[in-house]
Amino acid sequence: MKITKKIYAGNVAIGGGERVKIQSMCTHKTSSTDEVINQIHGLEKARCDIIRVSVLDEEDAAAIKIIKDAINIPIVADIHFSHKLAVSAIENGCDKVRINPGNIGNEDAVKTVADCIKAHKISVRVGSNTGSIEKEFLQKYGRGATALVESALKSVCVLEKYGVGDIVISVKASDVPTTVKAYTLLSEKTDYPLHIGVTEAGAEQMAVVKSSAALGALLLNGIGDTLRVSITDEPIKEIYAAKRILRAVGLDKNYVDVVACPTCGRCRWNSMRFARRVTDYVEGFSKPLKIAVMGCVVNGPGEAKDCDLGIAGAEDYCVIFKNGEIIRRVNRDEAEEEFMKEIDGIINDR
Repeated sequence: MKITKKIYAGNVAIGGGERVKIQSMCTHKTSSTDEVINQIHGLEKARCDIIRVSVLDEEDAAAIKIIKDAINIPIVADIHFSHKLAVSAIENGCDKVRINPGNIGNEDAVKTVADCIKAHKISVRVGSNTGSIEKEFLQKYGRGATALVESALKSVCVLEKYGVGDIVISVKASDVPTTVKAYTLLSEKTDYPLHIGVTEAGAEQMAVVKSSAALGALLLNGIGDTLRVSITDEPIKEIYAAKRILRAVGLDKNYVDVVACPTCGRCRWNSMRFARRVTDYVEGFSKPLKIAVMGCVVNGPGEAKDCDLGIAGAEDYCVIFKNGEIIRRVNRDEAEEEFMKEIDGIINDR
């Protein structure tokens, strides 16, 4: 894993070898404080690390102070086109600001925001996506990875000119190859922490596929300090998907991993339903365990020998095993209750 510069959003460390942080964004107007706070509380419970809110007007900027007092994770203000709103959001207590120096005003406006960032000792995210590449780089490189990176680095240079150094960078595309290529190139050119994601990834199923492919490839190569799985749906689904990606690439080991065979003609019980039930049951546990739900008793225990606990079914009974060794046989209609007891027991022992 590449060790980037460590910065902070509030009390949350980003980069510098820290664990990858999960980020999401509220879908309510920020001035609707009750709705925003309730949404953030749900995201906190799901283990979101950083939350971003849109700031469209002064009401939104003022609401940040109210929201911040009611939540436990850092709040990022997302600003476009107005340096005055950026200053107002910072003065109302945001922990980090997301801006594009190219669209918030002239040189004096950018300097004003930079001075405010330094005075309040907060961090900033800048970057580009395929819809916001600077015209000069579009003309020179076309709409691709190099243009994304050069456009983002220009924004970084503008902030550095005014003494801002706590910077996170993003270069998002809506397709996987461009996203991976852009972040790989950017990682070679900077030591600032990177916020990774696929922008405009779509509805849940395709968004998860795109994000898993792109973010998985980047994370396995040590690239990425914060991430967002952008899904056109409720934000809490972004958190669940992000956690699963981090688990799949080995960056989060404190969870219960449920493995299950895809089933075949030998399977004589509803192992698919059982696997879903077990997965839902263990979702909230933060213990490094591996649990198996296998389709048949012929190969199940042997194939799941590396699992702490497992179950396999026959036509009218199931066998429960630990580390591949069968410990008992139960009637199939009692299997769910008995297996959940075994799960509780092994979790409580850890």
